[in-house]
Amino acid sequence: MTPRTQVLFGPPAHAYVYLIYGMYECLNIVAEAEGSPGCVLIRALEPLTGLATMRRRRPGVRREEDLANGPGKLTLAMGITRRHNGRDVTRGDLYVCDGGLEKAFETGVSARVGIRHAADWPLRFYIAGNRYVSK
Repeated sequence: MTPRTQVLFGPPAHAYVYLIYGMYECLNIVAEAEGSPGCVLIRALEPLTGLATMRRRRPGVRREEDLANGPGKLTLAMGITRRHNGRDVTRGDLYVCDGGLEKAFETGVSARVGIRHAADWPLRFYIAGNRYVSK
């Protein structure tokens, strides 16, 4: 545990936001019991509201599908920064909800993206066929 990773050892349902490559912030959600580090990287989202704000934060993006289809793009579009690190994602200004999906969907599974260690492990989950999934 370090000061930077302390959030990972805390209770689940908290944001772990960190800087990668010295330029992009990534959003993770702590997913393990307190004391056991583990999180889920949020790689992409399908924007349902706030498109004008996302476009303002990501000028030059032409296609709606490209606003938040990668971890760095997502945090830029959503205005998520390291100031959100440690926030409880069940309440407040950064929260996760079910999105109100009314129809069933198939969950796609694939190898992880952008890493070398255990890259072939099937730990990447997404809505199969969704055009907003990160590549």
